[in-house]
Amino acid sequence: MVDLNVVAMKLGELADRIDRIRSHCPANSDDLAADLDALDIVSFNLLLAVQVCLDLASHLISDEGWQPVSTARGAIERLEERGVVSLETARSLRDTIGLRNIVAHGYSGVDPESIHAAATAGIPDLERFAAEVSAWAESRGSTDE
Repeated sequence: MVDLNVVAMKLGELADRIDRIRSHCPANSDDLAADLDALDIVSFNLLLAVQVCLDLASHLISDEGWQPVSTARGAIERLEERGVVSLETARSLRDTIGLRNIVAHGYSGVDPESIHAAATAGIPDLERFAAEVSAWAESRGSTDE
């Protein structure tokens, strides 16, 4: 059974990461490219926000006893299969996982335009993930103290 305390803690962390992204992301990608410190802060917090989503997915899969997955994308797909998140949310997060990998591993450098797009247009996807996970967990969970 889902531990609502863990879900709440992770959702709080996700909200904090989203706030940090918003507070450090300039209005356009050119300004983000020109400010390497802001680019680093926004990129790092995007990486951590996506990682929180993946941590939540792993927690739910484990707590519910669902068949394990071997990839990050698989974790999001499992949540969609089980009705935790919508197809739209699953699709957008699968795309964001690729960006997370680029930031985490430094593949070909970080593209400020992609980071800016994720930090602006992509934030509603993370918020929708949080809302869907929260609603699902509340409908199924318990607080284990």
